[in-house]
Amino acid sequence: MIGPSGAVKVMIATKPVDFRKGAEGLAALVKAQMGADPFSGTIYVFRAKRTDRIKLIFWDGSGVCLVAKRIEDGEFHWPRMQDGAMHLTAAQLSALFEGLDWKRVHAPSETRTPIKAG
Repeated sequence: MIGPSGAVKVMIATKPVDFRKGAEGLAALVKAQMGADPFSGTIYVFRAKRTDRIKLIFWDGSGVCLVAKRIEDGEFHWPRMQDGAMHLTAAQLSALFEGLDWKRVHAPSETRTPIKAG
């Protein structure tokens, strides 16, 4: 998957949702349960009861995009189930989407901007 840039915001719903929902149903969940704007450009990630399924929705500027994936051998490493949502970095989303343990991906340390060359 060609992943999002580091500047993109990612929110993950920590409780499973009904995976029969399409883009409109998931956008309604974003607004009602997460209290967020589904048209903000943020990537919203949802899980099914089965840990081998994932759905993402996001606004690309011209419409709502829905991405669904079922991992064939294994399962996604989901955060502990709790109410609400949590933020992930773009790198953590890429790891989650590939079926890797996203908790092992850490945000890069802040780099100082050089004052002068040399």
